[in-house]
Amino acid sequence: MKIGYFADGPWSHEAIQLIIESKGLEISYIVPRFDTQDPVLKEWASKLGIPFIPCENVNSATFIEKINAFDADLLVSMSFNQILKKEIISLAKNGFINCHAGALPFYRGRNPLNWAIINGEKQFGITVHYVDEGIDTGDIVEQRLFPIALTDNYATLLEKAVVECANVLHSAIIKINRGKLVKQAQSDIHPVGTYFGIRTFGDELINFNWPAERIHNFIRAICTPGPNARCFIAEQEYSIIVSELIHGAPKYIATIGEVVGRNDKGVVIKVGDSTLLLKTMKKIDTHKETEKFIPSFRIGTRFRVNG
Repeated sequence: MKIGYFADGPWSHEAIQLIIESKGLEISYIVPRFDTQDPVLKEWASKLGIPFIPCENVNSATFIEKINAFDADLLVSMSFNQILKKEIISLAKNGFINCHAGALPFYRGRNPLNWAIINGEKQFGITVHYVDEGIDTGDIVEQRLFPIALTDNYATLLEKAVVECANVLHSAIIKINRGKLVKQAQSDIHPVGTYFGIRTFGDELINFNWPAERIHNFIRAICTPGPNARCFIAEQEYSIIVSELIHGAPKYIATIGEVVGRNDKGVVIKVGDSTLLLKTMKKIDTHKETEKFIPSFRIGTRFRVNG
């Protein structure tokens, strides 16, 4: 089966290795993201002796005519970033599939791993689905769920997802090649599902009115390689790298954002419902993070409540 590979990043590097090692599978060409033009994928194209075809608009008639000449049986998207339209979606006889790091029909859209942790999920999904003219709405080819531990954060989840996305995508391609595919409509799982937009500048700011668990989840959801959760004391900006829930912390009304305790692990801050331990922070100077430190602000220090 000949494959047209639309891809970017480490997810795609893991997957291409599995694909080329599989009997009966052949990658005919690689289309990278136009803005990054992944150099690792370019090396793979050279190694395999196949075309590397950056294109600003893959829906253009010129591009579709060009790739149609390769007569690929299946088109595959792995972290590709262009919206695909009807003509290219229906170009290959086995369709166009995409691998998404979310349990569709939930977590459609962007940054699904971050949003899963923010929402306090105990598991995240990886879904391979057919591309249609909606956003992550096509029929499911294969889906697997993986646990999110309390010790997980964005970095650890990303590490798992890079490997498992490749495994799930490869398994789905094998099923399609062997004619053993059983498609599932997303509406069979839930008639509505959920959608999340891309996270952008300003979304990293903590609101200390939130409950402790929500803030803790938020901090671990956008840690490095994300932007890290941000907060202010007066005009000084900080990032919070690590926090810890305090077992048995009572819920009570007091001044939100105030430091109410400290120990050798960090400072305890009053939040919307109870308290939260801030263990590791960085100071932001001229928009750049300095070295990590264990906070030791005096009791009574007040963080800005909402950015």
